[in-house]
Amino acid sequence: MTLIDPGSPEQVLPTPSHTVGPFYGYALPFRGGEEIAPLGHPDTVTVHGYVLDGAGDPLPDALLEVWGPRPDGTVPRVDGALRRDPATGGFLGRNGVEFTGWGRIQTDANGHWYARTLRPGARGRSAPYLSVCVFARGLLVHLFTRVYLPGDDAALAADPLLTRVGDRRDTLIAEDEGNGTYRFDIRLQGEGETVFLEFQ
Repeated sequence: MTLIDPGSPEQVLPTPSHTVGPFYGYALPFRGGEEIAPLGHPDTVTVHGYVLDGAGDPLPDALLEVWGPRPDGTVPRVDGALRRDPATGGFLGRNGVEFTGWGRIQTDANGHWYARTLRPGARGRSAPYLSVCVFARGLLVHLFTRVYLPGDDAALAADPLLTRVGDRRDTLIAEDEGNGTYRFDIRLQGEGETVFLEFQ
C-alpha cells in the first residue's frame, strides 16, 4: 500500500504491514450514519460502492467515515450527528433537518456501503470532493482518501491533488450512474489500488 501526502513534494510513501482488529465494531457504529443529507433536500446524491482487499474480495466488516461541505462549499459547523436518547442513553441518530456533513457507515455482509449526502461544493482550488476515512481489518492505522464527483471536467483537470497522482487519478473519481447516484469502490491493495493520503 502506498500513501500520497497532498502537501509534500515526495509523492509515494511506503506503509508498514501490520494486522489489527477489527475492534471498532462495538463502539463506533451508529444508526442512520449513512443518511447525511436532510430529508427531502433537492441536492441529495448517493455515493456507494464496495471496500475490497488486495485479492479483490469484499470486506464485510469495514467502517467508513465521510465528510463533505455544503453545495456552496462552506463547511457545516452543526453539532448533533450522534444525539443520544436522554432516557436510555442509546443513539437517536440524526434529526433529519440539519446538515452536519459527516457520516459513519459500516459495510454490509457483501462489503457494500452507501451514503446519501449533499453534493459537495468546491473549496479553494480543489474540485468538489468528499473526504473518506477507512477502517478495516489488517489496517493498524486508518486510511484517508477522497471521492471526487464527475461533472465538471475543467475543475477536475485543474485540481492540485488529481494532477499530482497522474494516471492513478481515476481511482479517486466516482463513476456517474445517473439520477444523482455515483459508484466508488475502495481498493486497499493490488491492481487499481485507491490513492490514499497522509496528513502531517
